[in-house]
Amino acid sequence: MTGRRNLAFIGLGVMGGPMAGHLARAGHAVTVYNRAAERGRNWVDQYGGTARPTPRSASEGADIVFACVGNDDDLRAVTLGPDGAFAGMKPGAIFVDHTTASADVARGLFQEAGSRGLGFLDAPVSGGQAGAEKGALTVMVGGEEEAFATAEPVMRHFAKAVTLMGPSGAGQLTKMVNQICIAGLVQALSEGIAFAQHAGLDATKVIEVISKGAAQSWQMENRGSTMIEGRFDFGFAVDWMRKDLSIVMDEARRNGARVPVAALVDQFYAAVQAKGGNRWDTSSLVTLLRD
Repeated sequence: MTGRRNLAFIGLGVMGGPMAGHLARAGHAVTVYNRAAERGRNWVDQYGGTARPTPRSASEGADIVFACVGNDDDLRAVTLGPDGAFAGMKPGAIFVDHTTASADVARGLFQEAGSRGLGFLDAPVSGGQAGAEKGALTVMVGGEEEAFATAEPVMRHFAKAVTLMGPSGAGQLTKMVNQICIAGLVQALSEGIAFAQHAGLDATKVIEVISKGAAQSWQMENRGSTMIEGRFDFGFAVDWMRKDLSIVMDEARRNGARVPVAALVDQFYAAVQAKGGNRWDTSSLVTLLRD
């Protein structure tokens, strides 16, 4: 352990709840805030610690404040203003944001935090709900080396890999690359499964065979069988993927990158939403190929 620290965690959803739980189990003093207060109380019942009514009150006295909320607007709401975390944080404390958000909001909050004598790291994660529960997330970080050196050992309680990618915003940009790759992989896997089924093959056996070769991927090994079975309740929802891909498209327009496959898959996810699959996980792309 890195030594007992006073920590705060803002946002106790399917990712944040277990992430904060790992910090508590490691022996840190964890104070939490969640917009739905009952979830905060339930977390305290399970892990101990303290729940507070505002981000500011949760952050008072914390060495590091973690957050995992929904989007840019949610992030601004929990950091800024009289009840925001920045107003309660002590000088020298560090805010670590695990939200998947835009690079612009990360850079803006980095500047605002710095003006208050605070550190700020944009640190989106990959690994989904299962990774959060197992403490096996991958964290991609943007920010200053000094703040990273302080926060990295603490993040290790819920992560298998924590990497500083560059200055403020670099973590979010890396997460965008991650989502671009996932979008293409899931679509390709969906097409492969549907093709196998239309061809009269045993799709389960096909996946077992090709997962031993060059087509292997995390998506294939962890979602191939459930896609064949038509089960789509494994965490990261279509609504959230479309939010992430929207961030990708905005950034691509700014930096001139061409992302035609990601743009196409985003529209396929829109079609899944139209089928009522907003809360299905991202592997539900395969349903569009079975109609």
